[in-house]
Amino acid sequence: MNSSLSPTVFQRLALYARLVRIDKPIGILLLVWPTLWALWAASQGRPSLYYVFAFVAGTALMRSAGCAINDYFDRDVDRYVERTRDRVLTSGLITANEALGVSIALALVSLVLILPMNKLVWALSVVAVFLAATYPKFKRFFAIPQAYLGIAFGFGIPMAYAAVLETIPLEGWIMLAANIFWAVAYDTEYAMVDRPDDLKLGLRTSAITFGRWDVAAVGFCYVATLALLGVVGAMLDYGWAYAAGLACAAGVAARHLWWIRNRDRAACFRAFLHNTWFGFSVFAGIFVQTSVLG
Repeated sequence: MNSSLSPTVFQRLALYARLVRIDKPIGILLLVWPTLWALWAASQGRPSLYYVFAFVAGTALMRSAGCAINDYFDRDVDRYVERTRDRVLTSGLITANEALGVSIALALVSLVLILPMNKLVWALSVVAVFLAATYPKFKRFFAIPQAYLGIAFGFGIPMAYAAVLETIPLEGWIMLAANIFWAVAYDTEYAMVDRPDDLKLGLRTSAITFGRWDVAAVGFCYVATLALLGVVGAMLDYGWAYAAGLACAAGVAARHLWWIRNRDRAACFRAFLHNTWFGFSVFAGIFVQTSVLG
C-alpha cells in the first residue's frame, strides 16, 4: 500500500473525536447538569475549584468513553439503523480494537482526576465504570434500559456528595432517583426516533415497551422528576429561587410534550436535544439559592 495514502495522526485523532461524539455535546451536558446539582447542593453553593474542574472534566471523559464502548458493542447493529449507520466504527473507518482502546484510555484518565479525593469516591468510581461499560448490553434484554442509563448518567450525584461530605445523605439518593426518571423521559424521546429500526432488530427500548402510552409515560417521568426534586428542596429548606428553577424546568417539560405529541421523529429528537435546558433550569435554581442567596 502506498504510504502516502495512510492516514496521518491528525486524521486518526479526528476519527476518534467522531467516535466519542465531540461534535455532539448534548450527552456531556445531560451528565454534567445533575453532577453540578449535587456538587452545589452538597457544598452549600461553595464547591472547590478543583472539584468543579474534576467533575466536569471527568464527566466529559466518561461520557466519551461510554460512546466508544457503546459503539464497540453495537457495531453489528448500528449498520441497520438509519441514524447510526455512518458512525466511524460501523463504516469501517476505525477498528473495534481501536474503539475499545479509546474507551479504556479515557476511563483511566478520568480515574486520575479523583485520586486526590477520598476512598468512598474511589469505590464509587469503580461502580460508575461498571455501569458505563455494561449499559450497552442492557439494551439487549431489559425492557426499559433507559432506567439503567439514568443510574449510569446520574452516578456523578453520589460521587459529588461523597467528595464533599464523605458520605451520601438521603437527599443525594433521592436526587439520583429524580435523575433516573429524567433519563427515562429524555431517552424515551430519543428512542422514539429509532423505534422503527429497533423493532426490526428486536432491541428493547422504553419507546417500544411503553407503546401507545409513550407520550404519557414521558409526561409521568417528568412529573416524577420534578416531584422528587421538590422533596430534595424541602429537605434542604430551599426557597423561592429553587422553586423558580423547578417551575422553569416544568415549562421546558411541557414544551417537550407538545413537540412529541404526534410522535414525529424530528420533533422527538428536537425535544431530546432541548433537555439541556431542563437540567440547566434546575441547576440555576440551586445556584441562585445557595451561591447568591446563601
